[in-house]
Amino acid sequence: MIIDKVVAEFEWDEGNKDKPKKHGVTIGEAEEAFFDDNKVVFSDWIHSAKEKRFTLLGKTRRERLLNIIYTIRRKKIRIITARDINGKEVQLYEKAA
Repeated sequence: MIIDKVVAEFEWDEGNKDKPKKHGVTIGEAEEAFFDDNKVVFSDWIHSAKEKRFTLLGKTRRERLLNIIYTIRRKKIRIITARDINGKEVQLYEKAA
């Protein structure tokens, strides 16, 4: 899946800015993964009851592999959470790269 070019920015507010920190991920790292040319994005249909959610597997500039759950609201990327990827997800990322 290609991230819509119309989406021009990230949305961070009190409701979501601290969630990546719970997993030791900075806001900057979470945003960097979206610019990884080898990122993998798929629909998170299990958690899409109220709004469409996506999962992104991507790498930061420091080579950290992240799993990011996000949605798009008003043409802005709203990151729900971010964490390091697990072994199965590493395989998914490497297959696609």
